[in-house]
Order: sequence, then structure tokens, then C-alpha cells
Amino acid sequence: MIIALGVNDLKARFFASASDVADGAGVLVGIAQGSGAGPNGRPPAVLLVAPPQVGKLAELAQMFTGAEEESKGFAHQYRRVAEKYGCELLDAGEVVKSSDLDGIHLEVGEHRKLGEAVVARVRMILSE
Repeated sequence: MIIALGVNDLKARFFASASDVADGAGVLVGIAQGSGAGPNGRPPAVLLVAPPQVGKLAELAQMFTGAEEESKGFAHQYRRVAEKYGCELLDAGEVVKSSDLDGIHLEVGEHRKLGEAVVARVRMILSE
């Protein structure tokens, strides 16, 4: 199972820190690990994907006030959660960067790079 979320949780209206966002993802990891959604009714392997840092915000700056700085903690906080739950981690920030157009979304080429990185990691997990 792949759990990849987080940037939208940094919208100013949610008052969430990178730690809060990672902990929320951790709740989902815990649910997955407690389920029988994997092969033969067992818990699935979980890949947690830490989002890349928020880039320079343009028109979304007001909606994401403070997100540029707070997102710098994503890698560390998601790593903490992955270690806590004993799941795999892919730090998307090591693979892609947010678009220069809005600082949040990914350009087409970045989506491709992220997809290839996820495929490689899933193949590794399945071969273990």
C-alpha cells in the first residue's frame, strides 16, 4: 500500500505543522498495518511517501501562509513516522521539486520521475 499525502494539509486554515501532517499519515499507516488488505489476508507492506518541500509560492501564498518554511520539516518528520511504524519511506524531495509556477504542484517531468522512483521502490519491496 502506498500512502502519499501532506502538502494540502499545510494550508493556513488547518494550522498544522510538518509533524502534525506526518503524524496524520502515520495514523493511516497504522490502519493499513492493522488490516488484512495484503496478500492472503495479511497486513500489506506500506510505502510512505514524504512530500517534497513547498517551493516559492505565487498566487497560492495566502492560502499556504508559512508552508514554505514548515515543509522543510517533511523529510525528517516522515522519516520519524516510518521508523515508528516500521514501514518503507520514499522522500519525494530527494527525487522531485515543486513547480516554479505555483510552488505546490509538480511539472509533467517531475511526475514521471516520481512515478519511476515509486515503481523502483515497490519492486524492491516486493522482491524482499
